[in-house]
Amino acid sequence: MKIKARVIPKAKQNKVEATPEGYRIRVTVAPEDGKANEAVIKLLAKHLGVAKSKLRVVKGATSRDKLIELT
Repeated sequence: MKIKARVIPKAKQNKVEATPEGYRIRVTVAPEDGKANEAVIKLLAKHLGVAKSKLRVVKGATSRDKLIELT
């Protein structure tokens, strides 16, 4: 399953919001050295109730718009 996500780094709080286009994910960490991607995976895994290892960023590793695959 593929999940579209719009990521907002350096937000005030971590939050996952469902939108008609996919998800809007707010993370508090800065987008440096892949830390924001790790935070997105961790937060989305918790929200969906799956293991972090089941999620991976397929497209948009350096972009705010990401395509995440759930296996």
